[in-house]
Amino acid sequence: MGRQIFVNLPVKDIPRTRSFFTALGFEFNPKFSNDQGLCMRIAEDIFAMLLAEPFFQGFTKKPVADATKTTEVLLALSCESVAEVDALVAKAITAGGRAPVERKDLGFMVQHGFEDPDGHQWEVFWMDPKAAPPQG
Repeated sequence: MGRQIFVNLPVKDIPRTRSFFTALGFEFNPKFSNDQGLCMRIAEDIFAMLLAEPFFQGFTKKPVADATKTTEVLLALSCESVAEVDALVAKAITAGGRAPVERKDLGFMVQHGFEDPDGHQWEVFWMDPKAAPPQG
């Protein structure tokens, strides 16, 4: 089996979280989802574990950050097209999220993003690496 990634995020309300991400087109693995957490499939080997705050707290001795007040992580998701970037942000806003930053078109890349109901910031982008300006 290849390497997988499971990003763990604290959430306040499991049903609200399920509803929000279902509206964006994501699916959950029922084998690893219950009233304590949801296993959301992002890609073949990439998952978000959306865990109820008390359950999440059991994995760390540090205080759990309130993502509506502080940013610990920015989650970046690639999209197949500019249209997908725009559609995903529009779905997020319709489902109760908000767009914390303006859409940026850099020519070789379009960036936008949304906050989920718990304040986690998801950056969505489309990029044509061949058209990126040289670095250095």
